[in-house]
Amino acid sequence: MNWLTGFHAVEEALNASRPLDRIVVARGRHGERVEAVVRLARSRGVPVRFEDRQQLDRLAATREHQGIVALAAAKPVAGLEDLLRAKTERGLLVLLDGIEDPHNLGAIVRTALAAGAQGVVIPERRAAGLSDTVARASAGALAHLPIARVNNLVRAMEEMKEAGYWLVGLDERAGKKHTDVDLTGAVGIVLGREGEGLHELTRKRCDYLVSIPTVGPVRSLNVSVAAGVILFEVMRQRRAHGLA
Repeated sequence: MNWLTGFHAVEEALNASRPLDRIVVARGRHGERVEAVVRLARSRGVPVRFEDRQQLDRLAATREHQGIVALAAAKPVAGLEDLLRAKTERGLLVLLDGIEDPHNLGAIVRTALAAGAQGVVIPERRAAGLSDTVARASAGALAHLPIARVNNLVRAMEEMKEAGYWLVGLDERAGKKHTDVDLTGAVGIVLGREGEGLHELTRKRCDYLVSIPTVGPVRSLNVSVAAGVILFEVMRQRRAHGLA
């Protein structure tokens, strides 16, 4: 079962009209925020139950739930064809080559949404799933951004190229800087696995490989931080050309 925990995740799911089976609030939990969630839930036709806090601990499998949890249907996963069908002249998609840490995945989803991306593409295997941890780490962004899961990321990259996307991969060994590439057109940003980077086949399918310059002994950034740097470089370039 897919339990959302904490006020932010539950509120965002309600605001996004995500299908919820029910909301459970810890008995004795009061306050304006609780009342606002209850009103919103009832306006959406979502049942609200009040249970002992120990019951919420069992449902959420954690005590860090702020006294509120919601049972949600698994997030509807978009097909790659859906994302490509929605392509615009300034399309922006994020491809993740095996991100395994759900906190990184959630942070990247949040950043991608803030930077104007239309979706995220992730592989079905050897990668973090769309769990409650991801939802919480995304601070609600997972409810708003389409996520496509694909059997073969390399094949998906080829389909994106055929649809008119340029693929830009982050690689700390690349000689070209992330600011040296034109990111104003339809582009897919490709990010590699924590600690290992892009797989060789993925790297070969990229049109450009770029690195983010650093100083000192640390050559690479956390993947979620690197995602923020390059995605907001996309936004910077587009604004500089009056395109965003």
